[in-house]
Amino acid sequence: MEDQEILAKFADPAARNVAFNQLVRKYQSKIYWHVRKMVIDHADADDLTQDVFVKVWNHLGNFRQDASLYTWIYRIATNECLNFLSSKRRKFFLPLNDVAAELTQKVEADPGLAGDEIELRLQKAILRLPDKQRLVFNMKYYDEITYEQMADITGTSVGALKASYHHAVKKIEQYVNEESHHD
Repeated sequence: MEDQEILAKFADPAARNVAFNQLVRKYQSKIYWHVRKMVIDHADADDLTQDVFVKVWNHLGNFRQDASLYTWIYRIATNECLNFLSSKRRKFFLPLNDVAAELTQKVEADPGLAGDEIELRLQKAILRLPDKQRLVFNMKYYDEITYEQMADITGTSVGALKASYHHAVKKIEQYVNEESHHD
């Protein structure tokens, strides 16, 4: 079902629940995996995905359609991820490295995420990036989102996003090269 049809149905109080269920079915998996790549843990990703759709339900009536529906939902999910990671750091007074180490342990322990040795190295390298660089890398590399769409989602300029992606790639290459020298 097209987004415009979902939005039209949602505007009708009698069809609102049906429209929302269609929206969730259409986007839940994409949003879950976007969140999961940022927070790693399945339970956290599941909770955050639910939180995202609660916010979508609460604010869909105010959606101005100045971006695509998917971009708007993705922006909500992105903000939820960044807030979650930030509050986790504050709550436990964790420096960035400790959060990366904790997430790395979760990647290693989860057979569904670990994949082969190369993918595991890539995941560990990605986790060492600052949250915003990790976000930009995941959006470009995994979700194949254009810089223009990223700019809509993050409220960041295309130039800054390209620079962020470039820095992320360099850091990942450096980490992977260091790791392969240790083997």
